[in-house]
Amino acid sequence: MKIVFMGTPDFAKESLQAIHKAGHEILAVVTKQDKPSGRGMKISITPVKEYAQEQNLKIYQPQKIRNNVEFIKEIRELRPEVICVVAYGKILPKEILDIPPKGCINVHGSLLPKYRGAAPIQRAIINGEKVTGITTMYMDVGMDTGDMILKQEEEIKEDETTGELWERLSKIGAKLLVETLEQIEKGTAPRTPQGEKFTMAPMLDKEVDGIIDWENKTANQIKNQVRGLNPIMGAYTYLEEKKIKLWKVKVAENDELKELVEIEKIKDKENGTIIISDSKKGLYIKTKEGIIKVLEIQGENSKKMPIEDYLRGNKIEVGKILKKQL
Repeated sequence: MKIVFMGTPDFAKESLQAIHKAGHEILAVVTKQDKPSGRGMKISITPVKEYAQEQNLKIYQPQKIRNNVEFIKEIRELRPEVICVVAYGKILPKEILDIPPKGCINVHGSLLPKYRGAAPIQRAIINGEKVTGITTMYMDVGMDTGDMILKQEEEIKEDETTGELWERLSKIGAKLLVETLEQIEKGTAPRTPQGEKFTMAPMLDKEVDGIIDWENKTANQIKNQVRGLNPIMGAYTYLEEKKIKLWKVKVAENDELKELVEIEKIKDKENGTIIISDSKKGLYIKTKEGIIKVLEIQGENSKKMPIEDYLRGNKIEVGKILKKQL
């Protein structure tokens, strides 16, 4: 089929590559604008643009979509049968949605109607979900509210990070998009309304979602937060006015703790208290319920590293308390 593809990150690149290799005619690729990144503020291009350039595909990078009369006119003149949208990062106006006769198709990283919104993969991990998946759907003017086409369920592994799940789901999404287009072409694609019950997955806010609440969160909740924010932003805390990021942690087992510390002596400690800090034994922190063992850490103005390496060069005293704010 003749397709206009809209997407931005590596998650979308997998889908673009898959439908291109499947033999569909990619009339144009629409992706976000180039932007400076990193310490050197070097201009970087999106993974989708990178693939499009390699394949000599026509590329559009409009600053805005809504009320962009010229851009909408150009897409209309391409006469796509389908527009495929995968993690594009902008909401499409009705003028775009109405262009392709066979619809605008979206690949979404959750089992809709659960986790509509910008951060479905991250929110699923942060909330401790055991299962997630991919849904393809017909787009409408709402936020991920269109009729569903195909779904594939996937188990979330116990210690899986957002980065690891993101990579797995990107491949599943690519495969499911190819299957979806085959069914649309044959006229056999199902169309299932989502119903009224749904949950939202809003964009992550570093100030709200990134900070660790030692006082009110359990060890398991903090573990889920840490892996859910890896590698996007990292979960962070403060120790003596210095910001520290935690990139990998585990919930310490009781048998493990009994060999290191007297459990009774730490029960009345304030949540966030460092109870063990040793380059050989590791770094252990008390929470509302359970103990966190830190595996990978990043000090202020430093790089991430295994906790053993960090503690060999940085002293963290037992009894110090990690704080939610300065």
